[in-house]
Amino acid sequence: MISKAQFEKEIQLIIENAIREDVGEGDHSSLSCIPKDATGTAKLLVKDKGIIAGVDFAKQVFNYVDADLKVTTFIKDGEKVAFGDVVFHVAGSSQSILKAERLVLNSMQRMSAIATKTASFVDLLKGTKTKILDTRKTTPGFRALEKWAVKIGGGENHRFALYDMIMIKDNHIDFAGGITAAINKTKAYLQEKNLDLKIIVEARNLDEISEILENEGVYRILIDNFSFEDTKKAVALINGKCLTESSGGINENTIRKYAECGVDYISSGALTHSVHNMDLSLKAF
Repeated sequence: MISKAQFEKEIQLIIENAIREDVGEGDHSSLSCIPKDATGTAKLLVKDKGIIAGVDFAKQVFNYVDADLKVTTFIKDGEKVAFGDVVFHVAGSSQSILKAERLVLNSMQRMSAIATKTASFVDLLKGTKTKILDTRKTTPGFRALEKWAVKIGGGENHRFALYDMIMIKDNHIDFAGGITAAINKTKAYLQEKNLDLKIIVEARNLDEISEILENEGVYRILIDNFSFEDTKKAVALINGKCLTESSGGINENTIRKYAECGVDYISSGALTHSVHNMDLSLKAF
Protein backbone atom coordinates (compact mmCIF):
# COMPACT_ATOMS: atom_id res chain seq x y z
CA MET A 1 0.00 0.00 0.00
CA ILE A 2 0.98 3.63 -0.36
CA SER A 3 2.51 5.52 2.55
CA LYS A 4 0.46 7.36 5.16
CA ALA A 5 1.72 10.67 3.75
CA GLN A 6 0.66 9.72 0.22
CA PHE A 7 -2.73 8.60 1.46
CA GLU A 8 -3.30 11.87 3.33
CA LYS A 9 -2.34 13.78 0.19
CA GLU A 10 -4.99 11.84 -1.76
CA ILE A 11 -7.60 12.79 0.84
CA GLN A 12 -6.61 16.45 0.62
CA LEU A 13 -6.88 16.35 -3.18
CA ILE A 14 -10.38 14.87 -2.91
CA ILE A 15 -11.48 17.68 -0.60
CA GLU A 16 -9.94 20.42 -2.71
CA ASN A 17 -11.40 19.11 -5.95
CA ALA A 18 -14.83 18.42 -4.48
CA ILE A 19 -15.13 21.95 -3.05
CA ARG A 20 -13.93 23.38 -6.36
CA GLU A 21 -16.54 21.33 -8.20
CA ASP A 22 -19.42 22.09 -5.83
CA VAL A 23 -18.80 25.66 -4.68
CA GLY A 24 -17.05 27.22 -7.65
CA GLU A 25 -17.14 31.02 -7.40
CA GLY A 26 -19.44 30.86 -4.38
CA ASP A 27 -22.50 29.31 -2.71
CA HIS A 28 -24.91 31.92 -3.98
CA SER A 29 -27.92 30.25 -2.31
CA SER A 30 -26.39 30.87 1.11
CA LEU A 31 -24.67 34.15 0.26
CA SER A 32 -27.96 35.62 -0.92
CA CYS A 33 -30.09 34.97 2.15
CA ILE A 34 -27.87 34.20 5.15
CA PRO A 35 -25.89 37.02 6.81
CA LYS A 36 -22.13 36.57 6.76
CA ASP A 37 -21.90 36.70 10.55
CA ALA A 38 -24.84 34.31 11.18
CA THR A 39 -24.00 31.25 13.26
CA GLY A 40 -25.82 27.99 13.84
CA THR A 41 -25.60 24.32 14.71
CA ALA A 42 -26.46 21.24 12.67
CA LYS A 43 -26.61 17.53 13.49
CA LEU A 44 -25.65 14.53 11.37
CA LEU A 45 -28.79 12.39 11.52
CA VAL A 46 -28.89 8.68 10.66
CA LYS A 47 -31.98 7.51 8.74
CA ASP A 48 -30.75 3.95 8.16
CA LYS A 49 -28.77 1.24 9.95
CA GLY A 50 -25.26 -0.16 9.55
CA ILE A 51 -21.67 0.90 10.24
CA ILE A 52 -20.91 4.62 10.21
CA ALA A 53 -17.84 5.76 8.29
CA GLY A 54 -16.43 9.13 7.32
CA VAL A 55 -16.67 10.96 10.65
CA ASP A 56 -12.97 11.78 10.67
CA PHE A 57 -13.16 12.75 7.00
CA ALA A 58 -16.09 15.09 7.74
CA LYS A 59 -13.95 16.84 10.35
CA GLN A 60 -11.26 17.38 7.73
CA VAL A 61 -13.83 18.86 5.34
CA PHE A 62 -15.24 21.23 7.95
CA ASN A 63 -11.72 22.32 8.91
CA TYR A 64 -10.81 22.92 5.26
CA VAL A 65 -13.93 25.03 4.67
CA ASP A 66 -13.69 26.93 7.95
CA ALA A 67 -11.16 26.19 10.69
CA ASP A 68 -13.46 27.86 13.23
CA LEU A 69 -16.20 25.24 12.84
CA LYS A 70 -16.50 23.05 15.95
CA VAL A 71 -17.47 19.38 15.73
CA THR A 72 -18.76 17.44 18.74
CA THR A 73 -18.66 13.70 18.05
CA PHE A 74 -21.07 11.20 19.62
CA ILE A 75 -20.48 8.15 17.42
CA LYS A 76 -17.08 7.22 16.01
CA ASP A 77 -16.06 5.63 12.71
CA GLY A 78 -16.68 1.89 12.70
CA GLU A 79 -19.49 1.92 15.25
CA LYS A 80 -22.98 0.54 14.57
CA VAL A 81 -25.77 3.04 14.01
CA ALA A 82 -29.55 2.84 13.77
CA PHE A 83 -32.35 5.10 12.56
CA GLY A 84 -32.52 8.27 14.63
CA ASP A 85 -28.95 8.23 15.90
CA VAL A 86 -27.04 11.52 15.91
CA VAL A 87 -23.41 11.07 14.91
CA PHE A 88 -22.12 14.58 15.55
CA HIS A 89 -22.98 18.26 15.90
CA VAL A 90 -21.19 20.96 13.94
CA ALA A 91 -21.38 24.57 15.09
CA GLY A 92 -20.18 27.88 13.72
CA SER A 93 -20.74 29.96 10.62
CA SER A 94 -24.03 28.99 8.98
CA GLN A 95 -22.63 29.76 5.54
CA SER A 96 -19.62 27.50 6.18
CA ILE A 97 -21.77 24.60 7.41
CA LEU A 98 -23.87 24.78 4.26
CA LYS A 99 -20.82 25.02 2.02
CA ALA A 100 -19.46 21.77 3.47
CA GLU A 101 -22.80 19.97 3.77
CA ARG A 102 -23.03 18.17 0.43
CA LEU A 103 -19.44 16.91 0.37
CA VAL A 104 -19.80 15.59 3.90
CA LEU A 105 -23.09 13.84 3.16
CA ASN A 106 -22.13 12.39 -0.23
CA SER A 107 -18.89 11.01 1.19
CA MET A 108 -20.24 9.66 4.46
CA GLN A 109 -23.25 8.02 2.81
CA ARG A 110 -21.04 6.06 0.42
CA MET A 111 -18.29 5.35 2.96
CA SER A 112 -20.85 4.05 5.45
CA ALA A 113 -22.39 1.76 2.84
CA ILE A 114 -18.96 0.32 2.00
CA ALA A 115 -18.04 -0.11 5.67
CA THR A 116 -21.37 -1.83 6.32
CA LYS A 117 -20.94 -4.28 3.44
CA THR A 118 -17.34 -4.96 4.41
CA ALA A 119 -18.35 -5.66 8.01
CA SER A 120 -20.96 -8.15 6.81
CA PHE A 121 -18.28 -10.01 4.82
CA VAL A 122 -15.93 -9.94 7.83
CA ASP A 123 -18.69 -11.51 9.95
CA LEU A 124 -19.12 -14.29 7.38
CA LEU A 125 -15.39 -15.07 7.62
CA LYS A 126 -15.27 -15.36 11.41
CA GLY A 127 -13.61 -18.56 12.57
CA THR A 128 -11.46 -18.83 9.43
CA LYS A 129 -7.99 -17.43 8.75
CA THR A 130 -9.22 -15.64 5.61
CA LYS A 131 -9.27 -11.85 5.34
CA ILE A 132 -11.34 -9.75 2.95
CA LEU A 133 -9.63 -7.44 0.45
CA ASP A 134 -10.94 -4.62 -1.71
CA THR A 135 -9.92 -4.08 -5.36
CA ARG A 136 -9.30 -1.20 -7.79
CA LYS A 137 -12.97 -1.32 -8.82
CA THR A 138 -13.57 2.05 -7.22
CA THR A 139 -15.17 5.36 -8.15
CA PRO A 140 -12.68 7.50 -10.13
CA GLY A 141 -11.36 10.31 -7.97
CA PHE A 142 -12.87 8.81 -4.80
CA ARG A 143 -10.66 5.76 -4.28
CA ALA A 144 -8.91 6.86 -1.11
CA LEU A 145 -12.20 7.33 0.73
CA GLU A 146 -13.61 4.02 -0.48
CA LYS A 147 -10.50 2.14 0.62
CA TRP A 148 -10.57 4.01 3.93
CA ALA A 149 -14.16 2.82 4.38
CA VAL A 150 -13.12 -0.79 3.77
CA LYS A 151 -10.60 -0.48 6.59
CA ILE A 152 -13.23 1.05 8.87
CA GLY A 153 -15.48 -1.94 8.12
CA GLY A 154 -12.76 -4.37 9.20
CA GLY A 155 -11.39 -5.32 5.78
CA GLU A 156 -7.93 -4.91 4.34
CA ASN A 157 -6.72 -2.87 1.40
CA HIS A 158 -5.28 -4.47 -1.73
CA ARG A 159 -2.81 -2.34 -3.70
CA PHE A 160 -3.91 1.27 -3.90
CA ALA A 161 -3.14 1.76 -7.58
CA LEU A 162 -0.99 0.53 -10.44
CA TYR A 163 2.18 1.95 -8.93
CA ASP A 164 2.43 0.40 -5.47
CA MET A 165 2.30 -3.33 -6.27
CA ILE A 166 2.93 -5.60 -9.26
CA MET A 167 -0.09 -7.65 -10.32
CA ILE A 168 0.52 -9.90 -13.31
CA LYS A 169 -2.92 -10.84 -14.61
CA ASP A 170 -4.12 -12.92 -17.55
CA ASN A 171 -3.68 -10.17 -20.14
CA HIS A 172 -0.17 -9.38 -18.89
CA ILE A 173 0.72 -13.06 -19.15
CA ASP A 174 -0.65 -13.37 -22.68
CA PHE A 175 0.99 -10.16 -23.90
CA ALA A 176 4.31 -11.04 -22.25
CA GLY A 177 4.50 -14.51 -23.79
CA GLY A 178 3.61 -16.69 -20.80
CA ILE A 179 3.85 -16.85 -17.02
CA THR A 180 7.58 -17.45 -16.66
CA ALA A 181 8.42 -14.80 -19.23
CA ALA A 182 6.15 -12.29 -17.46
CA ILE A 183 7.69 -13.01 -14.05
CA ASN A 184 11.27 -12.85 -15.32
CA LYS A 185 10.65 -9.60 -17.19
CA THR A 186 9.00 -8.14 -14.08
CA LYS A 187 11.90 -9.05 -11.78
CA ALA A 188 14.39 -7.61 -14.26
CA TYR A 189 12.37 -4.40 -14.50
CA LEU A 190 12.17 -4.01 -10.71
CA GLN A 191 15.91 -4.51 -10.41
CA GLU A 192 16.62 -2.04 -13.20
CA LYS A 193 14.35 0.61 -11.69
CA ASN A 194 15.47 -0.17 -8.13
CA LEU A 195 11.87 -0.73 -7.03
CA ASP A 196 10.82 -2.79 -4.03
CA LEU A 197 7.32 -3.93 -5.00
CA LYS A 198 5.53 -7.17 -4.13
CA ILE A 199 4.53 -9.43 -7.04
CA ILE A 200 1.12 -11.08 -7.35
CA VAL A 201 0.45 -13.46 -10.23
CA GLU A 202 -2.97 -14.60 -11.42
CA ALA A 203 -3.56 -18.26 -12.21
CA ARG A 204 -6.38 -19.53 -14.42
CA ASN A 205 -5.89 -23.23 -13.72
CA LEU A 206 -3.81 -25.68 -11.67
CA ASP A 207 -1.17 -26.02 -14.37
CA GLU A 208 -0.53 -22.28 -14.22
CA ILE A 209 -0.17 -22.49 -10.44
CA SER A 210 2.48 -25.18 -10.89
CA GLU A 211 4.37 -22.95 -13.32
CA ILE A 212 4.15 -19.93 -11.01
CA LEU A 213 5.63 -22.02 -8.20
CA GLU A 214 8.63 -22.86 -10.37
CA ASN A 215 9.57 -19.17 -10.20
CA GLU A 216 10.97 -17.42 -7.14
CA GLY A 217 9.94 -14.05 -5.80
CA VAL A 218 6.13 -14.33 -6.06
CA TYR A 219 4.42 -12.84 -3.00
CA ARG A 220 0.88 -14.06 -3.63
CA ILE A 221 -0.98 -16.19 -6.15
CA LEU A 222 -4.39 -15.00 -7.31
CA ILE A 223 -6.61 -18.08 -7.66
CA ASP A 224 -9.13 -16.59 -10.06
CA ASN A 225 -12.53 -18.08 -10.88
CA PHE A 226 -11.70 -21.54 -9.51
CA SER A 227 -14.33 -23.97 -8.27
CA PHE A 228 -14.36 -24.87 -4.58
CA GLU A 229 -12.73 -28.22 -5.32
CA ASP A 230 -9.98 -26.73 -7.49
CA THR A 231 -9.37 -24.00 -4.91
CA LYS A 232 -8.70 -26.69 -2.30
CA LYS A 233 -6.30 -28.39 -4.71
CA ALA A 234 -4.59 -25.07 -5.44
CA VAL A 235 -4.07 -24.32 -1.73
CA ALA A 236 -2.64 -27.80 -1.21
CA LEU A 237 -0.34 -27.38 -4.21
CA ILE A 238 0.93 -24.00 -3.03
CA ASN A 239 1.39 -25.44 0.47
CA GLY A 240 2.48 -22.19 2.10
CA LYS A 241 5.17 -21.35 -0.46
CA CYS A 242 3.43 -17.99 -0.90
CA LEU A 243 0.17 -16.35 0.09
CA THR A 244 -3.12 -17.21 -1.61
CA GLU A 245 -6.02 -15.07 -2.77
CA SER A 246 -9.36 -16.16 -4.21
CA SER A 247 -11.35 -13.87 -6.49
CA GLY A 248 -13.96 -13.89 -9.20
CA GLY A 249 -17.63 -13.23 -8.48
CA ILE A 250 -17.45 -14.29 -4.84
CA ASN A 251 -20.51 -13.12 -2.91
CA GLU A 252 -22.28 -13.48 0.43
CA ASN A 253 -23.49 -16.95 -0.50
CA THR A 254 -20.10 -18.37 -1.50
CA ILE A 255 -17.49 -16.45 0.52
CA ARG A 256 -17.56 -18.76 3.54
CA LYS A 257 -17.05 -21.88 1.42
CA TYR A 258 -14.07 -20.30 -0.38
CA ALA A 259 -12.58 -19.32 2.97
CA GLU A 260 -12.95 -22.91 4.17
CA CYS A 261 -10.75 -23.95 1.23
CA GLY A 262 -7.88 -22.41 3.20
CA VAL A 263 -7.03 -19.26 1.23
CA ASP A 264 -5.35 -16.36 3.02
CA TYR A 265 -7.40 -13.67 1.28
CA ILE A 266 -10.58 -13.19 -0.69
CA SER A 267 -10.85 -10.07 -2.84
CA SER A 268 -14.20 -8.61 -3.78
CA GLY A 269 -14.98 -5.68 -6.05
CA ALA A 270 -18.52 -5.74 -4.68
CA LEU A 271 -17.32 -4.00 -1.52
CA THR A 272 -16.97 -0.77 -3.49
CA HIS A 273 -18.90 -1.11 -6.73
CA SER A 274 -22.17 -2.66 -5.52
CA VAL A 275 -23.39 -0.80 -2.46
CA HIS A 276 -26.49 1.22 -1.66
CA ASN A 277 -25.67 4.49 0.11
CA MET A 278 -26.65 4.85 3.73
CA ASP A 279 -29.34 7.49 4.26
CA LEU A 280 -27.92 10.39 6.24
CA SER A 281 -28.89 14.04 6.57
CA LEU A 282 -27.45 17.21 8.09
CA LYS A 283 -30.17 19.12 9.91
CA ALA A 284 -30.03 22.58 11.44
CA PHE A 285 -31.51 22.81 14.92
